[in-house]
Amino acid sequence: MTATESLAGSPLLRRLAGHPGGARALSGAGVAWSYAALRDRVDGLAGALAGGTAGLAGAPVAFLAEPGPGHLAALLGILRAGGLAVPLSPLHTRPELEYQLANAAPVARLATADLRATLEAAAGGAPVESLDDLAARPSRGPLPPLPAADAPAIMLYTSGTTGRPKGVRLAHEAVAATVASLETAWRWRADDRLLHVLPLHHTHGLIVAALGALWAGAEARFLAFEAGAVWDALAGGDITVFMAVPTIYAKLMEAFRAADAERRARWAAGAARLRLMTSGSAALPASLLEEVRAATGQTLLERYGMTEIGMALSNPYDGPRVPGAVGTPLPGVEVDVVGDDGAPAPSGEPGELRVRSTQMFSGYHGDEAATAASFDAEGRFRTGDTGVRDAAGVIRLLGRTSVDIIKSGGYKISALEIEAALRDHPAVAEIAVIGEPDATWGERIAACVVVRAGEALTLDELQAFARERLAVYKAPRALRLLPALPRNAMGKVMKKQLLP
Repeated sequence: MTATESLAGSPLLRRLAGHPGGARALSGAGVAWSYAALRDRVDGLAGALAGGTAGLAGAPVAFLAEPGPGHLAALLGILRAGGLAVPLSPLHTRPELEYQLANAAPVARLATADLRATLEAAAGGAPVESLDDLAARPSRGPLPPLPAADAPAIMLYTSGTTGRPKGVRLAHEAVAATVASLETAWRWRADDRLLHVLPLHHTHGLIVAALGALWAGAEARFLAFEAGAVWDALAGGDITVFMAVPTIYAKLMEAFRAADAERRARWAAGAARLRLMTSGSAALPASLLEEVRAATGQTLLERYGMTEIGMALSNPYDGPRVPGAVGTPLPGVEVDVVGDDGAPAPSGEPGELRVRSTQMFSGYHGDEAATAASFDAEGRFRTGDTGVRDAAGVIRLLGRTSVDIIKSGGYKISALEIEAALRDHPAVAEIAVIGEPDATWGERIAACVVVRAGEALTLDELQAFARERLAVYKAPRALRLLPALPRNAMGKVMKKQLLP
C-alpha cells in the first residue's frame, strides 16, 4: 500500500495508505507497529497470497489468530490481496470451527504458529499455512489492484441465536461506512489511543473498535482482559478511548469494590481522564451505568448495532446520555419503528426496528432465501429487535422480538425491563427473564437467576420484590436457580438455550 494508490477501490485500504508512516498503529503481545510497519506486513502477506496474480477476486480466506496486531495484519493482508477475510476465533470449539470452515469453503486457511494445530484439526486434512511464514516470504511480483469498493471484504459469523450461525458478508464500502459514521459521531482523532480487550471475530471488537481506530489514524493497544490489569492500563494516563461489553464493566466494578482505597483512587482518576467509554453488544443495566459513573465520573455511551447493519443508533457524544436507551440514528442511517400492521408505530408505542443504510451487509453466505427474507418490501432490514421511540426521537430497546418480548395474559412485556428491576435484589448476581409456554397465560414469566455466594432466594421473595417495582402482571411466575447463564463470546446471554 502506498499513499499514491488510485482513488478507486477500497476506501479502508486507501485510508490506511494515507496515514503518516511514523505514527503508532498497533501494539500489544510484545509488538509495536507504526503505520509504515503495518503496511509493510500487510503488503508482504498480500503479495504471498496473491502470488503475482490479479488478486483473489473475493474468494474466502479463513484465518485463526489471537486478538492483537497479528490478527489485524492478517485480515488487512487478505483484503489487500482481494480476498474475503473470514476471521475465526480461538474461543470456538472444534465443532464450531469445523462448521464455519465447511460453510465458508475457503480457498486458503491460515493460522499463527501457536494455533496452527487447532485449525488443522478442524480443517479435516485440508492444508493450513503459517501466517508467520507467509509474512516472511518474498512477494511474488507486483501487488494486485485495490479491490473495488463493492467487493466482498469481511465475513463474520452471527451468534446463532436463531439457529446455526450465518456468514454475514460485508463489502469494503459497508465497513468504511460504519467507521466513517462513528468517526463523525464519536469524534475519533489521530492522537487517540484505544485500549482493546475485545474478541476480533465480532463487529464490536473488529470493526467498531479496531478498524475504527485504524480508520482515524489512531493506535489500538491490545490487552488480554484481566480486571486489575485493565484498571492499571486505564490509570496509566495515555489511554483516551475504551470500549467494552456490560459483562466486562461488571467485572471491572467487582475488582474496584475489592481494591483498597489507594488503588481505587488511582484507578478512578485514570478512568476519569478518558475521552470516551462505550458499552455495547448487550443491554447495559442502569444500575451498572450509575455505579461506573459514581466511581469514575464517566457516563458510558450506549449504542446499538448488528453484524448485518453495522452501527445504527448511538447516544450523543455531546449531550445527555439516557440510561437504558440506545439513542438516535447515526449519520447516514435510517431507523424506523414499525408496528405489527407494518405502519410506523406512534411515539411511545413498541414496534420492530427496521434499518436502511450504506453500512448494510451484502447477504448471508450461500443462503439467498435467508437474505431475501431479512428485508421488507421497502428494502429495510428486519432487525428482529423491538423498541420504542419517545417524543424526542430517542429509542429504547425492549428486547429481541422472539425471546425478549413476552406475551402473557394479553400483555406484551419486555423481559429487559423486568431484568433491570430484579437485578437490584441483593441475592441476584445474574438474571435472564424468559417466557415459558403456559396453557393459561400463553407465556408465563420465568426468572433464571444465578444467586450471589452465601445468599438464598425463593420465588415468593422475588415476587414480593418485583411487585414493589413493577406492575403485578410483570412479576415472575417461575424461578429457576442456575450455576451460570449461557453466554457467547461477547457476554450476551444466549436465551434460546434457556427455553424449555
